[in-house]
Amino acid sequence: MSLDPILAREKLGAVARLITRQPPASLWEIDTSLLPPALGAYRRKVRDFARRELLPRCLEADADPDRFDRIGLVRIAARAGILTDSLPRPLGTGGAWTLASSPLLAAHLRMEELCAACGGLGLLLGANELGMLPILLSADFSAIRRLLWPALQRTRRGEPSLFAFAITEPDAGSDVQDTRGARTARIVTRARRVPNGWRIRGRKCFITNGDIAERVSLFAALEDEGLESWTCFVVERAQGGFAVGRHERKLGQRAANAVELVLDDVFVPDDHVVGPLRGGWALARATLDMSRGPVGAIALGIARGAVEAALEVARSMRVGGRALVEHDDVALAFADMLMELGASRSLLWQTAGHLPPRAAAAATAKAFCAESAWRVCSRAMEVLGDAAIFSSSRVEKALRDARLNQIYEGTDEIQRLALLEAQWTTDIAGGTR
Repeated sequence: MSLDPILAREKLGAVARLITRQPPASLWEIDTSLLPPALGAYRRKVRDFARRELLPRCLEADADPDRFDRIGLVRIAARAGILTDSLPRPLGTGGAWTLASSPLLAAHLRMEELCAACGGLGLLLGANELGMLPILLSADFSAIRRLLWPALQRTRRGEPSLFAFAITEPDAGSDVQDTRGARTARIVTRARRVPNGWRIRGRKCFITNGDIAERVSLFAALEDEGLESWTCFVVERAQGGFAVGRHERKLGQRAANAVELVLDDVFVPDDHVVGPLRGGWALARATLDMSRGPVGAIALGIARGAVEAALEVARSMRVGGRALVEHDDVALAFADMLMELGASRSLLWQTAGHLPPRAAAAATAKAFCAESAWRVCSRAMEVLGDAAIFSSSRVEKALRDARLNQIYEGTDEIQRLALLEAQWTTDIAGGTR
């Protein structure tokens, strides 16, 4: 009898063959087959786009982000529907499945596929949705009609109108996302009441796409009040007093610029206030609960890209007369990396089942995937040795990209505090503490 498992199964009876049937398929195809057909087709569409448009540009964009044509790529993505397919028509370009299935799972699929090709370019395209989220989550249909609708229609026509998200300040970053840290945060960005609107002064830092976004969902405290007065304002880039300051020279994900925003008495009309006055901290927390899963998917995509790139090299590199991947220690290392990817994906897909998203699940997924990506990329570097250390290596780039996921959108330590806070609150409410 053949010891090939597929041929050996042919010796079984008809019913047994049917029950144990395992047609050859990659892990990617196996996972995709578990999705509803519409989501499976969507995952395939985004992967094809990423391989066609992002992968050939990834090293160029990382090596010289200042010269890279980000707007050109954003236009290509807009025409392909990548910037609007998370929303159903008529707002976006998504089909009915965006309502019938979990929109969070679609976001996870999109960010993994984009970032498997390039973490920086994936973030460049994905950050637009983060900027729109506070408006969507406010459930203020008037604000959606005024602020989102025109921008989305332009983007659908291939003339992208981007949003950015701005909470971080020079002295207030991840700490403001935690209840204890929020009580002592030093907020400098403040809004002062004036006729028909507000005047905002202050600074925001590390704002992804802040230099190319037309609108910024920006959180500011009201004058003479603390963080409990945080309010969300949509600030127009064209307004007087709005300026882009420092451009950060980042370790990784360089294709997505992170910049400082300087606001010098920028006028914001009353109809650009999102949600209630003093409701900003709760809205920011809800936005981050929604976005932390997709950020975990960014990490997963970066790690998967590193494994795919490393495997390509290991198959072509010969050591001791054999392909590198044929050596047992190297093969076992790849098996470990594939198990890490599978564990992260399973956690993310499970997290996507919670609507509204649960803070504990989102924090767990974000931290676990970020740390797993760092382990996977480090292992890929070790496997390839000298071949991985050059600037032309996608594995070296992935390692730098992965490090950022442990920091932005709340550090991994903040995610642990969010997990504990959510669990302790639940225990107290349930009477178990």
